[in-house]
Amino acid sequence: MGTKRLDINTATVSEFEQLIGVGHLKAEAIIKQRKVLGGFQSVSDLGEVPGVGQSVIDLNRSQLCCNTSRRASRAIRVRNASQSSNGSPTRKCGSSRLRLKQLSVFKRSKSTPQAGKAKRLKVYSKQICENGVKIFRSRERILPKDSDKSEKLLISAKSVYDDGPSTSSSSNNSAADCCKALHESHRTLNECLSNQEDNYGEEELEMQEGEEEEEEERESIQGDVNSIRNDIERGDNTEEESNTSDVSDSVYSLLKRKELHNRLYPSGKRLLHSKLSSPQTTYGNLKRPLKRSGHPLHRQRIPSKEHPPPGLAEWLKQFQDWGNAERLMAVDELIHLCEPTQVRHMMQVIEPQFQRDFISLLPKELALYVLSFLEPKSLLQAAQTCRYWRVLAEDNLLWREKCREESIDEPLVFGSNSRLRRRQPSPKSPWKSLYMRQHQIEQNWRTGPLRLPKLLKGHDDHVITCLEFCGYRVVSGSDDNTLKVWSALTGKCLRTLVGHTGGVWSSQMQGNVIISGSTDRTLKVWNADTGVCTHTLYGHTSTVRCMHLCGNKVVSGSRDATLRVWNVETGQCLHVLMGHVAAVRCVQYDGRRVVSGAYDYMVKVWDPETETCLHTLQGHTNRVYSLQFDGVHIVSGSLDTSIRVWDVENGQCLHTLVGHQSLTSGLELKDNILVSGNADSTVKVWDITTGQCLQTLQGSNKHQSAVTCLQFNKKFVITSSDDGTVKIWDLKSGEFLRNLVTLESGGSGGVVWRVRCSNTKLVCAVGSRNGTEETKLLVLDFDVEEKKDKMPIIERV
Repeated sequence: MGTKRLDINTATVSEFEQLIGVGHLKAEAIIKQRKVLGGFQSVSDLGEVPGVGQSVIDLNRSQLCCNTSRRASRAIRVRNASQSSNGSPTRKCGSSRLRLKQLSVFKRSKSTPQAGKAKRLKVYSKQICENGVKIFRSRERILPKDSDKSEKLLISAKSVYDDGPSTSSSSNNSAADCCKALHESHRTLNECLSNQEDNYGEEELEMQEGEEEEEEERESIQGDVNSIRNDIERGDNTEEESNTSDVSDSVYSLLKRKELHNRLYPSGKRLLHSKLSSPQTTYGNLKRPLKRSGHPLHRQRIPSKEHPPPGLAEWLKQFQDWGNAERLMAVDELIHLCEPTQVRHMMQVIEPQFQRDFISLLPKELALYVLSFLEPKSLLQAAQTCRYWRVLAEDNLLWREKCREESIDEPLVFGSNSRLRRRQPSPKSPWKSLYMRQHQIEQNWRTGPLRLPKLLKGHDDHVITCLEFCGYRVVSGSDDNTLKVWSALTGKCLRTLVGHTGGVWSSQMQGNVIISGSTDRTLKVWNADTGVCTHTLYGHTSTVRCMHLCGNKVVSGSRDATLRVWNVETGQCLHVLMGHVAAVRCVQYDGRRVVSGAYDYMVKVWDPETETCLHTLQGHTNRVYSLQFDGVHIVSGSLDTSIRVWDVENGQCLHTLVGHQSLTSGLELKDNILVSGNADSTVKVWDITTGQCLQTLQGSNKHQSAVTCLQFNKKFVITSSDDGTVKIWDLKSGEFLRNLVTLESGGSGGVVWRVRCSNTKLVCAVGSRNGTEETKLLVLDFDVEEKKDKMPIIERV
């Protein structure tokens, strides 16, 4: 809505002073001119004011309006009456004020002799009679001939004081005669008005505000006359001075009400007559009929197409003859003249003209294409518009695209390597149900209540050195020479894999295949379903410290400075890669290239088929502890605090990521986003294509000790630390969300060594360096709770 305009017919001097180019003197001149004219008819009338030119009007035209409606005209008369000076010859209220002032002096003169009071009472009672005569004469055009009787009664009451005695002893009697005459005249007036109603018929339907005010004024005068008469009649049993004082009070009240009448109707004409002569049609509330003298009135006739208001056809014809500019000006002026109820009616008529359901008018294919640009939240809101929009918003292919945008590939709980756990398809849109479920899971990670975690105990007080989570199974390796297979659903230990003669320090899992590397210099291949060791791979001459499984091949790195490529199905050593001069600490394999990092500060790129080193990536000045490889980029983390990004094809260093203060112990790479965890207790988010640090996960809620492990997806980053906590952060904003795990022994020895996550679960390997926390696994569930009336989840174990 626009700014409220200033009505020049009701504005005050201070309001005019706020306009551009209008000072105090010009504002007073505008008020004076408005009094002379009796109100402005348009904004252009301001040009008649001395000192106000057309330029001033043009500068302020957008802030001004001229309301010439009936209510505004009345407001002008009231304002002029209240602002006019005492004794003005053009206002009857001036003489009323003079009489009020004289009467107030008369009331305060308690020491005046009683004869003087009676004389003054005679004068003011006489004036009441004169005013009554004037009122009747101003209404002679609408009253019947019988009203002459009332006028004669008033004149006779007046003559009582013209010719009657003036002594105090007879003052009460003369006043009583006057009041009786007044009472009789008002009774006659009521009868005349009541009889006149039947003659006017439907024309009286046009009488509204002025008629009701006139009714109240007549009743109040009648009440004052009755009060004066009662006061005089009670005077027989009271003192004469008290009678005179009471009568004077009543006369004072009557004159005061008369002054109010003159302020409202300074012209002296009865408002009822003007309304009968020029009826107006209104569209207000017509449910409550008007009443006068106890007689209900007929309901107002509402204009319609069959009974249009007079002159409407000519007005519309004139509007059609105008050009576009003239029509716009006419509409603009019409809006300014309208009252709020009429503007509201225009809005109700106009707004539907611009509300077009273009989606329903399009072919379904185009409508779906338009809706595909909406965000899922907006799509859900659009479904509430109407039934047809809901049908479109439930389209299964539309929601499949939304799922693909969020990397939700198919309605499975876990990734591609997981066991099948399908839901019963929804009859409307299974992809929408999947998306809504994923959204609820995301909210559970962010703010949902943390459910009581499952405790998996079985490695006694030994350290859990490696952790794998695939499907519903969790595999933990420990320096107690064993591996254990757990159910993430029940928390039970399904089987224990026994066979190594040294501590297990590395492991990989794919489907039902588990591979482990140990300090006994061997690798073992296990069947996760049966717990049987299918192959023992011999060849390394020292601890197998790292490995990477891809398809049916696994590449292992050892402290003997060599790498070996094995066939998992046959247990055969396919290739031996030699070139490092120190222990191999990390390895990555994508099925075509092998990348390794070692304690000799080197990163090497291998072709396993030819057993040749393609590139030796030099640049680090200390041991390389971590690697990530996506087939195009190599990311290496070192004890020299730096992180380097390399091109796998030419071996060039693309970026050196600087910002950490200590050993980079953990790296995770997805697309172009790299997340690094460091022993300096911070976590950083990088863009490897630009080398820019996007976020640093720190602040008052950061870890208080070295970061031990991390995982992330498109929404969150989950980190664990030596301080005994697991935290979740928002990936895009870097905002800390909350602690998922807080050990009681955190800060005094309790450590979270490893974390692994799925879409709905978090697995943490917990222990301590000094025995303050027992070794165990914690499994936290963030899945959507199933309702009892839903179809059961189908699982294949």
